[in-house]
Amino acid sequence: MATQTMARPRDLSRRGQAGLPPWLNPAPPWLRTIKALVIILIVITMLYPLVYVIAMSFATPAQARAGVIFPTEFSLDAYRAIFNGGTVARGLMNSLWVTVVGTLLSLTVSSMLAWGLSRTKQVPGSRAILIIVLATMFFSAGIIPNFLLIKSLGLLDSLWSLIIPGLVSAFNMIVIRNFFMNLPDELIEAARIDGAGEWRIFLRIVLPLSKPVLAVMGLFYAVGYWNTYFNALLYINDAEKWPIQVVLQQYVLAGVQIPGAYVSSDQPPPPGITLQMAVIVLATVPILLVYPFLQRYFTKGVLTGAIKG
Repeated sequence: MATQTMARPRDLSRRGQAGLPPWLNPAPPWLRTIKALVIILIVITMLYPLVYVIAMSFATPAQARAGVIFPTEFSLDAYRAIFNGGTVARGLMNSLWVTVVGTLLSLTVSSMLAWGLSRTKQVPGSRAILIIVLATMFFSAGIIPNFLLIKSLGLLDSLWSLIIPGLVSAFNMIVIRNFFMNLPDELIEAARIDGAGEWRIFLRIVLPLSKPVLAVMGLFYAVGYWNTYFNALLYINDAEKWPIQVVLQQYVLAGVQIPGAYVSSDQPPPPGITLQMAVIVLATVPILLVYPFLQRYFTKGVLTGAIKG
């Protein structure tokens, strides 16, 4: 009996291991080697264009004209020429202003709207307003009505035309609302018993607890504002107010010569390829530098706000 009793758990463990689904069984070594090689190949394929662009932006004129893939000598002439011209620097400042101001305003308005819509019992008509907000995800007025609206508001050739039309994203607001709905009701009620009003509850309790979702939604808004291109083409005709993405299109895709792009008066301008790659780096790297600081908030912010509630 003792032998049979001791053998039963062993048999059960064997049957349990044999009955695992195929995706839970450990893969053989040859299959794991293939997976590792495929992943390495994908990483190389993704990193190669970025490394090439950065390396070519620092290439010397001689190596750039020779068409080397990865230069062995580096120079800052392309960046000096770009900033001497002033056009790219103005584009960066315009994009930076639109990104910072737009992100702050969008987070403020979206969080306030999300908090009101999350209090369905305290706010009359909140469900109707929520349906109206959701409708904007599926229906839009179109290019011409939006252009006429911006024109009637007097926002043509203004950087505000790049902020106000996309001030609130329905998707981002819904994620923030779901996060607010997951906050403990007991905490809110305890604050009300202590005499806190709605504004104090929102500013002192709700917002500090919502840092993960606000950080992630702030990144989403910032990426959208930084990459603003189509609205700038529609609403801004003054080249002095172009964001960096329009500058990128003009001087990289359209091939327009950057005015004043020279290192010094006694030196010829750098090759066009190095200038183009330097503009691409300046338009791409700033927003990439923000991501590592907010990566730790992604799982807690997006998943909690999008799946629950």
